Order: sequence, then C-alpha cells, then structure tokens
Amino acid sequence: MATAEKKRPRGSGGEEKRPSRKEILGRKNAVGELIKKAVAMKDHLAQFPGFHKFERNGLLVYLESGHGNQLPLLTRKYIQNLLKVEPSAQGKGLGKFLMELIELIACKSQMGAVMLTVQKANNLAMAFYMKLRYVISSTSPSRVDPLIGLEKNYKILCKTFESEAKSKFELKMDPGLRAIGFGVEVLHISARSNGADGVLGDETA
Repeated sequence: MATAEKKRPRGSGGEEKRPSRKEILGRKNAVGELIKKAVAMKDHLAQFPGFHKFERNGLLVYLESGHGNQLPLLTRKYIQNLLKVEPSAQGKGLGKFLMELIELIACKSQMGAVMLTVQKANNLAMAFYMKLRYVISSTSPSRVDPLIGLEKNYKILCKTFESEAKSKFELKMDPGLRAIGFGVEVLHISARSNGADGVLGDETA
C-alpha cells in the first residue's frame, strides 16, 4: 500500500521536532476511527471473491468471514487448531494463501503493517514467515532490550506497507517513540493454541 510520506518539520538546529500532544491525540483518534471501521465491516471476504475458496494440490477449503469473539468456544478452539494446519495439509500452499488474504485485508483497511507473534522454538514457523518477507520487529523484546529478549520465549515479526510504519516497526526504535505512542494503524495476529503458534500450514510454499 503506497502512501505519500509527509516530511516532519525541523527545528532551527536541523533536528526533527517532536509532535505536540494535540497532534499525537489527533493521530490516535484517526487511527481509532480506521480500526472501528474495519471492525464494523461484516464481511471482509466480500471484497476478495478470489479468496472464498482454496482448491489446490488435492486440498479443498472454503472460507467464511466472521468475528472471533462472536463464535462459540469450541468453534474458536477448532479454528486455532486449524491455523496450525494438519501435517497432511502442509506444503500445499494454504498457509501462503491465508497470509496473502490477511495482508490484502490489512491494506484495504488502511493498516500500516501486519504483526504477529512466533515462539522462538518454532523454527518452521519462523522460516515460513521470513520467506514471506516478514522481519523481526523493532518492538520485539530482543530488539527493545537484548536482556529482556533472552527472558522471553517469543519474537514479534512484522511486514509493513508504508514508509512511516517501516520506520517505526522495522528500523531501530527510538526510545522516545514508546513514550509518545506510534500513531500507526496495525493489524496484529496472534494465532497460538496450547502455547504453540500456528505455522499456517506451509513452511515450504
């Protein structure tokens, strides 16, 4: 998703001026409105008719749109397990297909990035997402503080779609950013069940 990058005003010494409280609140409100609009949409799949069905390599899957918090507990657990994808369904492109859909929905909803959590021990998941051009985010514990990173059993990955999101979630984090807030809309995915994150099926696609 390409957007025009706005140049920030600079002070007399050439340094970038920090945004005022009013500007920060204005951006947060704008982000909040985008998120409300995305959440209010009843059927995200309606915009992407080509993703209503996955039929490749002997695998047939039908997709439906809905809100997870409105589903029965057993259905939610079933979906969490499905995200891990059974071994018989791996390597057939389903994981890549689902991630492509997630990224399209994020861009359509004007999100600046997709972020997800991966357990350090899940090498297959890490390799899968890296192949899809996800990178370790500057918000991941290991990049915020190496000592904290050693204590945590997960990493935060991201893929950005615009320059502002890239500067905040991929590049080295300025400690000041944590205090003022990011002001960038993000779609965050955490597909974990029983302490293990889902590979979304296709570490080789």
